[in-house]
This record gives sequence, C-alpha cells and structure tokens, in this order.
Amino acid sequence: MLVSAKEMLTKAKAGHYAVGQFNINNLEWTKSILLTAQELNSPVILGVSEGAGKYMAGYKTVVGMVNGMLEEQNITVPVALHLDHGSYEGCFKCIEAGFSSIMFDGSHYPIEENVAKTKELVAICNEKGISLEAEVGSIGGEEDGVVGMGEVADPKECKAIADLGVTMLAAGIGNIHGKYPANWQGLSFETLDAIQQLTGDMPLVLHGGTGIPADMIKKAISLGVSKINVNTECQLAFAEATRKYIEAGKDLEGKGYDPRKLLAPGAEAIKATVKEKMELFGSVGKA
Repeated sequence: MLVSAKEMLTKAKAGHYAVGQFNINNLEWTKSILLTAQELNSPVILGVSEGAGKYMAGYKTVVGMVNGMLEEQNITVPVALHLDHGSYEGCFKCIEAGFSSIMFDGSHYPIEENVAKTKELVAICNEKGISLEAEVGSIGGEEDGVVGMGEVADPKECKAIADLGVTMLAAGIGNIHGKYPANWQGLSFETLDAIQQLTGDMPLVLHGGTGIPADMIKKAISLGVSKINVNTECQLAFAEATRKYIEAGKDLEGKGYDPRKLLAPGAEAIKATVKEKMELFGSVGKA
C-alpha cells in the first residue's frame, strides 16, 4: 500500500540519511526500483513528472500499475508515489488519481501567489494524509521543458514557505537537473546551512542528484537534506546497457528481439544504479 513520504523523511532527517526519489518512466523502471528497494530493505519514493505521467498514459494508469506491482511483487517496504514538479492543476489530478505525495512547484510564481496556492494545497493534503513538497528558488537545467538556471534560494523565503505546513522543502542551492556542465560552481553549502537553521526539523530536498560528487551528497545530508532526486543517472545507465546489447548483435540472435530480453540489461542497469544511490544516501536497512 502506498504511503505518504512524511514518516520516512522525518525518520531520515532524524537519522542523518536520505531517502532516494527515483523517477519512473515505464514498467521496467518501476519494477527495477521497487525490487531493489525491497532487496535492500530501504524506503523509496517513486517520482513521476507531468511529462512522464502523460507518457505512461495518465496518472490513473500509473497508480494502477504501481498498486498492482506492490501487491503482486510482495513489496513491504514503505513506498510513496510522488508527483515531481507538479503544476497547480497537476497536483489536483494526482490527488484524485491516488498519488500519496505531491510536489507543487510554485517557484515561477511571485512569492505571494506561491504562498496562497501552497496554503490551499496544504489544507487538502493534510485532510487526505498526502505529503506535500514545495519549492523555493528554481532548480537549474531542464526538466520536461522547464528550464531553470540553478539559482540559490533566499533562506527567508524558504522559512515563509516551510511555515505554511508543507512536509518537505526543495531549495535551490546551485543544483541542476541533467548532466552538470564542466564550469559548474558546486553546491552552496552556506545557503543550505542558513536554510536548515531557519527551517529546523523540515526535511530538505535536493533535486538534480545525478552527477553531484559523493562527498558533496554526504555533506548535504549532514546539513539536513533527507530526500534526493535521481532520474538522469538511471536513464543514462539504461541507455548504455541497451546500446551495448544491440551493438553486440544480441537482438539478432534467437529471440533476442523479444522486449523481455531486449530491455533486460537496461532494467538490470537501473537496479545497479538505484542500489549504488541507496548505499550512498544511507537508506539501506532503514525500512
């Protein structure tokens, strides 16, 4: 059964580790991530961007697939199904479809409007037992056509949003989605520290977890980051394994063209990536 991300993140913050949000793109992704979480006895958050939700034939389809998989694969670790970078309208659609967690990305609204819309969603989510993530200061890079420059959030604005009663807060600290450019300045730990001082027990979220060096990830966790989002890294691993399979001509041997065979190396590569991240984040054995 799907759960809200509140309890797993409160535990993570207190225990100085982070829970990974791994974005799902199809059945293989979902299965690989869930089986790895179960094997490592780790809580997990399945992220769904609006674009991925559309690609997977709609939010109700996603909820049906995930719920079915939890039951049929005997997944007993805590699993949250989370809308990633949701629009105001998208949040309502996902609540209705049966998501257990949502992110409202109001970072492009003026702060007053972000506050008003967040307040409204806090009330609805509290009533339904759904966790809510808010964002302050846009995250850089591109995600489903949303491009941000990797801004650094204002700690006072972070506190204003945290005080509305959201479950977790994503704050821009120079992190970006996708691959990091060669001239990347690194994470702003001063900003993170200032945000943590003002927001107290609030679990903080680090978007753009792909390509951030391990020592920076560990330092971010020590400064209150309890949820780290990973998407690109699984995609790169999947693509590489699939390319190798085809370049080796394995799709031409026997029934190698069968999608169950063709996609198997990619699915295994996702598992390996998720395992590596869960070990780095410290969530293994924490279910």
